[in-house]
Order: sequence, then C-alpha cells, then structure tokens
Amino acid sequence: MMKTIFWMLVTAIALSACSTTFDGNKVDYKSQGKQTPTLEVPPDLSLLTKNSQASVPVGGSANASALQATAAAVSTATANATAANALGDVRVVRDGTQRWLVTERPPEKLWEEIKKFWTDNGLTIIIDQPNLGIMETEWNENRAKLPQDGIRKYLGKVLDGLYSTNERDKYRTRLERLATGGTEIYISHRGMMEDYANNDRTTLVWKPRPSDPELEIEFLKRLMVRLGGAQEAANAALDQPKSAAAPAPVLLRANIEQDATQTSLALLDAFDQAWRRVGQSLDRTNFTVEDRDRSKGLYYVRYVEPDAEKNAPGFFARMFGAKTKDSLQKYQIMVAADANKTRVRVADTSGKILNTVEAKSILKVLQDDLR
Repeated sequence: MMKTIFWMLVTAIALSACSTTFDGNKVDYKSQGKQTPTLEVPPDLSLLTKNSQASVPVGGSANASALQATAAAVSTATANATAANALGDVRVVRDGTQRWLVTERPPEKLWEEIKKFWTDNGLTIIIDQPNLGIMETEWNENRAKLPQDGIRKYLGKVLDGLYSTNERDKYRTRLERLATGGTEIYISHRGMMEDYANNDRTTLVWKPRPSDPELEIEFLKRLMVRLGGAQEAANAALDQPKSAAAPAPVLLRANIEQDATQTSLALLDAFDQAWRRVGQSLDRTNFTVEDRDRSKGLYYVRYVEPDAEKNAPGFFARMFGAKTKDSLQKYQIMVAADANKTRVRVADTSGKILNTVEAKSILKVLQDDLR
C-alpha cells in the first residue's frame, strides 16, 4: 500500500510539472474541506482598545459643520468621479484606478450582511469593529490557484492537503458613513508568499507580496450582487470598458517634499480624493487604523516597520506573533488641503508633526503605494 501511494505521488508530481492548467474561477477559499492551517494573527491586527479621545462615528465627527463639509465633499466627489454605475440602491464609483461601492443604506444595516458575505466565501472574520467601520479576515489560501492537472482531479480530495499555493490572502472592508446617511464600502487586499530566506535555500519565510487589484474587484462584484443585483450587471459595472468620450483616468502623483522643518507627501489631488486614496493605502500596507476623523483629516494608526532584510525579530517575527501590540508605534496621519495640492504628514499621538527617520519611512511607504 505504501509503495502504491509513493508511486502515485511520483507520477502526480511528474505529470503536474509538464501538464498544468488552472481553474477559471478567480477565488475559492472554502473548497478544500478542512482548511489548511492559518497564519497566526499578526499583533498589529488584534482587536483594538478604543481610544476615547479619538472616538468618532464611522466616517468622522457628528457636529453640524462637519456634516455639512462632508456632504459638500461627497457631492463634489460624485460629480468628479470618472464613472458611476447603479445596481438597485448600490452603485460603483470609479476614480482613476480606484473603485468602491456606494449605497443609501446606513452602515449598521449592512454590517451583519457583509460579515456573512465573507464567511460564505470561506473566510473567517478576525477584526469586527462596527464602531470604526472596519472588519478584516484571517489569512487563507486561494485554492483556485492550485494546478488542475489530470492526476489531481483523479485523486480528488484524498490527497488534496498535499497541494499548496504557498500564498495567503486577507481582506479588509472599510465602511465610511456619508452625511446623507448612506455608506461608502471599500475592499482592500493584502498578500503574503512563502519564499526562501537566503541564497542557501534552506529556510522558508513568509514575505509580503503586492496587493492584487483584480481580487479586490472580484469581491466588489460579489458583494454588489450580495446586496441586491444580478451578476451580469455587476460585471458590466466593474468591467466597463473605456469609451472614447470618457475622460482618461487621473494618475496620482505623490512626491515627498522637504522644507526647513518638516517632510510631507504632496498629492496632486483635492482633499476628498486624497482622503480616499490614503485610506485605501493604509488598509493595504502595514498600518492598523484605530480611528479616523474625516472632518479633521486624521487617521489614528499603529504601524509595523517592514524591515524585511532583518529576519529576526524583524518584519516576519512581528507579523506573525513575536511582539506584542504594545511595542508597536502609534501615529497620526494628517491629510490637509494646501492650495491645489493635498499634503500628508506624520504626527505623534499628541499631534506634533514629526520629521524623524521613522516618519520619513512611513511617508515613503505611502508614496510607493500611491504612485
């Protein structure tokens, strides 16, 4: 029996090396039956203790002037969006390469349905914070990327656990309350991949891999359908080809600028557009957003320094559990309009703008993602 299994494995490996195709489905996080072991929850993404000094409703402050300012910003953003497509009471807004959903329903009426949406797609929720409008899934493997060779199909689930993509994904969903009572819904992807730690190829480690916009779009489509529309309409809304009459996407230009006292990231965007882009960049990179106040242009964050060249106790150790969340640095990310630009600065928890090596490193991380 053992000899038979051995030769079946040898044959499977040989055939998969020369005849490998891939499933047409883009995502599949639940077909493997018993899920593969998930990665340990990173310390920077454990459930947070709310800072009462930064306590605001989802999307910003609740005072009248702030609501009026937000309403004006939302109106401007809707008018200037590159494309918008409706599906029931849910529409897709496209601005350059960025896409998000907008609905007239308030966040509290969407929350449980969106949580169930992720679990129905085979992903486990590990961050569940309706007061901040943030939920996040556990790391999991996209089984749709596994090779679909003849031997694997023949063996079926018997040897399914022997196959692995060596990649893991997680998703963050952020809900922003609009002054009109509706909600903006953003989905962002983070990825890790298993690779060799050194040239000797003796040790495997988990390394960050770029976020995948196609996965983000795929789940926006699925969520749009979940909230009340047909699959064909969701595909058309999110895959709409550019027409000759449509304006070209605005490419975001992000430049780090230094004056005598401080460093800032200058974005050639209006505040509302910059706020959305910075928020999605924070979701995709090594930040945990503890709170935010759109009316003041503030994100309250914790940050993991991506020192991937220092194997221990560097990025990988911190990402997968070696340090506690108390050792992670807290910052304010300030987003402010400045003439025809928007400037992003890094401040400490008291609001003092920083010009340190760490602050410059954070701005560089944001710049690389926002280009």
